[in-house]
Amino acid sequence: MNLGLPDVAGAMLCVSQFTLYASVRRGRRPSFETAAPAEAARPIYEAFCEAVEALGVPCQRGRFGEHMIVSLLNDGPVTLIVDSADLDAPRRT
Repeated sequence: MNLGLPDVAGAMLCVSQFTLYASVRRGRRPSFETAAPAEAARPIYEAFCEAVEALGVPCQRGRFGEHMIVSLLNDGPVTLIVDSADLDAPRRT
């Protein structure tokens, strides 16, 4: 966990997944009302992939907005959920 992708000559697979931004606060089905619409999200997705490539990291892209079956081997001790809203919260001292 102390090395980044460039340090290990790694690569990235970037797959858009709007379902990660679901609200399950009420009802039986998740709501995706606050997820960005495709016309707003696609440029953000592409800019992210381009920024990764600008760092010298190969970035394979999924098909934006398509149904995909992705298989992976999660070789690591942790899975992290990164919430950008947490970036504004005060840090512990």
